[in-house]
Amino acid sequence: MTEPLIYELSASGRCGALLPAVGVPPSEIPAQFLRQELPLPQVSENDVVRHFVRLSQKNYAIDIGFYPLGSCTMKYNPKVNDVAAALPGLLWTHPYQPVYTVQGNLRLMWYLQEFLQEIGGFAAVSLQPAAGAHGEFTGIQMMRAYHLQRGDHQRKVVLIPDSAHGTNPATSAMSGYEVLEVGSDERGNVDLADLRAKCDDRVVGLMLTNPNTLGLFEEHLLEVLDLVHGCGGLVYGDGANMNALLGIAQPGAMGFDVLHYNLHKTFSTPHGGGGPGSGPVGCSAALAPYLPGPIVRRELLGECPEEEHEHDEDCYYYDWHMPECSIGRVKTFYGHFGVMVRAYTYIRMLGAAGLRQVGETAVLNANYLQQKIKEHFALSHERICMHEFVCVGRVEGSDVRALDISKRLIDYGFHPPTNYFPLIVPEALMIEPTETESQEMLDAFAEAMARIAEESRTQPELLHEAPHTAPMRRLDEVRAARDLVLRWEGEE
Repeated sequence: MTEPLIYELSASGRCGALLPAVGVPPSEIPAQFLRQELPLPQVSENDVVRHFVRLSQKNYAIDIGFYPLGSCTMKYNPKVNDVAAALPGLLWTHPYQPVYTVQGNLRLMWYLQEFLQEIGGFAAVSLQPAAGAHGEFTGIQMMRAYHLQRGDHQRKVVLIPDSAHGTNPATSAMSGYEVLEVGSDERGNVDLADLRAKCDDRVVGLMLTNPNTLGLFEEHLLEVLDLVHGCGGLVYGDGANMNALLGIAQPGAMGFDVLHYNLHKTFSTPHGGGGPGSGPVGCSAALAPYLPGPIVRRELLGECPEEEHEHDEDCYYYDWHMPECSIGRVKTFYGHFGVMVRAYTYIRMLGAAGLRQVGETAVLNANYLQQKIKEHFALSHERICMHEFVCVGRVEGSDVRALDISKRLIDYGFHPPTNYFPLIVPEALMIEPTETESQEMLDAFAEAMARIAEESRTQPELLHEAPHTAPMRRLDEVRAARDLVLRWEGEE
């Protein structure tokens, strides 16, 4: 039986919600905003609840099962984070409030800045950027301001490895820069000879993901940094893969000049479907004056006895500060505060030892799963991986492709991994198990992949027609992107 749409359940006189009594004098709605002809559905509360519960049951989420999207770090999100974000003193404050009324909010943000500085090994942090790509754009704008103030107007080139996230070249092009691709060597590292040939006084900097999107740690990292810095360029770190480094390595200490953190990935906020996100930026002392502002600054109250400074939070006052050469605001107000609360809670709950355990377990899980998967699918590179790995979605003697494998995984109850990325690996499947999956779950996923490999040889048509059990079968994704249907239309 086809399930009726909410509009089709509509009947005159039904009401799906009762609004509470108005606690303030009501205002007249301007006549030009009233649309009596708008065909809004009239349905009962029961119909509304059933409709949206049915929709939710058709969706897939990290709270339902394994979500191995490479470079997305779809980890389990502790529910205590949501409880903290819903505390009235945090949930119901507004950015227009006077600073003295939101000292608790600012204190949380200041400590989060300090935590991220320590985790990344940087001199300063801004919490403003709203997501990873927004953090990238912020970092490139900071690099631009740095070079222009030094009089380096000839720097127009951004170097980007061929394994990079697609947002890296997009960010550079949006900033008006020329993108110059740097090749990879046979082990998945940046090709040092190619990089050396492209380092000159036109280089703004290098955008580098480490570990890279192949899931590999850059074996020649210090040489790469020296080459770029040697020609006067800066190195931007794409922090999407920070989950592998937590408590183990600091990008700032390695020599990165600026890096964004994905709070909604590494630091545990539910994400997907367009948000929410948060992409704070950390940087070296040389770039700190260019951070977007305002950022939170802590000031010592003069009347507080010196012996109480370290332990008494009442000795401090928190206020906004605009860095000396700031590139300005990059976000309305001060960033996505609810995501910051969740990240702060996550970090405080785990502590330094817990964060290191996250990084170590993420790497362990990825290598464990890689060893099981490579028995059936070739790896892009035969190396110890970090938090994720890439395999080739082909089986010898079969015409099955990576997309077929991913669609068939849906029938086994698993969300597909990232497909066809990085672009330098044909038929790529990028798999990231994260630290939150159990050995039993990893074994079940590996067993499903083994069965699919066998089906590819014996029943390829089964995979070509997959998924067989999903509410929707294969969609024409290209047409869907070009021919959007954004509203319901009843039958003529």
